[in-house]
Amino acid sequence: MVCEKCTNKISKLATVHVVDKNASGSQRLTNENKFLSSKQKFKPGVGEFKRCRVCKKMTHHIAANYCQDCAYQKGICPMCGRKQIETCKYRQSLT
Repeated sequence: MVCEKCTNKISKLATVHVVDKNASGSQRLTNENKFLSSKQKFKPGVGEFKRCRVCKKMTHHIAANYCQDCAYQKGICPMCGRKQIETCKYRQSLT
């Protein structure tokens, strides 16, 4: 759960580049080489997704600095790292 300050960042689009469907270069290619075009698919390890500052796993959101598991355990916002709740008296589990 993100803090109130970071909620406006979530409302933005998750995609990095928005392509206009009516643009001149957006027509579907015919007789294209599928072997070469398959390399242009989405690769989760490459791009704007960051790694968690604590455990070095990939985050689930583009603007997040902490993964959801670490943010839950520490009681912080996954985007800015600001403390949200005091977790010393909670019995938390990852499952």
